Formats: sequence, structure tokens, C-alpha cells
Amino acid sequence: MAMRNVGVAVDFSPCSKAALRWASTNLVRSGDRLVLVYVNTNYQIEQGVIHLWEQNGSPFIPLNEFSDPSITKRYGVSPDNEALEILGQAYQKGVEVVAKIYWGDPTKKLCEAIEQIPLHCLVVGNRGLSKIKRALLGSVSSYVVNHATCPVTVVKETTF
Repeated sequence: MAMRNVGVAVDFSPCSKAALRWASTNLVRSGDRLVLVYVNTNYQIEQGVIHLWEQNGSPFIPLNEFSDPSITKRYGVSPDNEALEILGQAYQKGVEVVAKIYWGDPTKKLCEAIEQIPLHCLVVGNRGLSKIKRALLGSVSSYVVNHATCPVTVVKETTF
């Protein structure tokens, strides 16, 4: 069976870690590539990095580099120990783990990532906003579900 690119949108919030945990437990299998898709909305990092990869995102960052704080700092990302532990367990199951960093609007960049990588499916977390808050603030997961060109699974934080 061919390798699948399984994407997980992460921002290291509890709901994105629930999505990561769900994907690594229920979806990825040996031979797959688990792609963490992180969209950085903060432009307060080294401008050279942003200008170099702003259009198409960073190159794939392998797990051993993504675990190194000196490397992730260049990209403006701070994965926590819980997320790294989940990724390590997936790696031990024979899953290739990489991260790809984008800069800009998460709704648009996640949809672009689906096409550029390309992803076979995407898993996103859902904070469970009320209807009023979702109407006022918008919802990244709702936008992606409605605009993605691949299957999208939405995992609620309380699912796990």
C-alpha cells in the first residue's frame, strides 16, 4: 500500500493535541507520513525565515529537528513535551513524522497545505465555540471542512 500523507493542524493548544493524539492512535499506520501543519500568525520572528518560506511554507522538518528548541525557535514554533511524546510514539510505530510551517491566515494556509503537500486527509481540533462565538469569531475547522479538497476529521477536545 502506498504511503499516505496524513496532516494534523496543530497550534499546541489542548484541542489540537487531542486531534494529534486521535490521529496518531486511530488513523496513521506504519509507512504513513504524519505531517504537522502549523500556521504561524506571529511575524515577530527572524524576517529572513518568513521571506524565504512565506509563499510555500517551510521545507519538511523531520522529527529529530522539530524536537530541537534551537531549530524550532527559528521558525517561531514551540512544541511542548506532550506533543513531542505523541509524535515519538507515532514514530516508533513506523510512521514518518515531519512538520511544515506556514505564515499567515490559518484558514487559507491549511487549505493551501492540502494542495501543496499534498495531503490525503487532514485532522483538525475544535475548541467547541458556541454558535454566537463561532459567528463572531469564525471557526478555522468550519472553514477548512467547507473548503478543503480532501477528507477532514474534526476532533473535539473532550473526545479523548
